[in-house]
Amino acid sequence: MSRGFTLIELMVTLAIIAVLATLVLPVAQVTIQRQKEQELRLALREIRSAIDAYKKATDDGKIIKPVNGTVYPKTLTLLVEGVADATDAKKNKMYFLRRLPRDPMNPDANVEAADSWGKRAYASEPDEPQEGDDVYDVFSKSTTPGLNGVPYNKW
Repeated sequence: MSRGFTLIELMVTLAIIAVLATLVLPVAQVTIQRQKEQELRLALREIRSAIDAYKKATDDGKIIKPVNGTVYPKTLTLLVEGVADATDAKKNKMYFLRRLPRDPMNPDANVEAADSWGKRAYASEPDEPQEGDDVYDVFSKSTTPGLNGVPYNKW
């Protein structure tokens, strides 16, 4: 008596594996998308908190407001590079971020973290955000809809 698998047994096994693979793949894709969305939420919250802290420091007189400027940072990198504390005799720097997170929805890994985000200036309209003299808010440049149906650039 010969030992081994018949062709039918092999075909049934392959069919079962194919069915399982078609069930697992969409679940894995949704899990990856959910993870990237969580990274986006955290990055947006972190940057927006840093912008708010910069504004509060300016309002408190720790950052000298330019004559024709606003109370918001001119660039996102300024939040990482730091600014001199006007109330400190030694002019030590205040830092608002350790590092600038990248937009996880931006597919181009060669783009600098600051350039991966869309930026809204204080003077621009909320419905049509435009860059300007300062950074009032950030948003993802991706127009892909999230799992909730809202495009990432509207988060």
